Amino acid sequence: MTANVKIVAVLTARADTVDRLRALLDAMLKPSRAEPGNLRYDLWQDQSDPNRFVLDELYADADAVAAHRETPHFQNYLSQIGDLAERAAFVLNPVSAT
Repeated sequence: MTANVKIVAVLTARADTVDRLRALLDAMLKPSRAEPGNLRYDLWQDQSDPNRFVLDELYADADAVAAHRETPHFQNYLSQIGDLAERAAFVLNPVSAT
């Protein structure tokens, strides 16, 4: 059995880009959730810093992550994100299942 893969990305908007960043992230939700190997794709906004967003993603396995990264919507995201935000992404494996 292959393990699920969780990705948590923290994105902080650069000066005067929060609206454009939010639009880019919103545009990722529907197509990412429709991918066959996607189990969860949620966008969160920090309560204390409205310029900070968190993407909470869960995939069936590493192949699903690789497929996600090849999609047109992800490629569009990659082409813009560097101009819009500082970004840190963490790719996580499960330690235990409950």
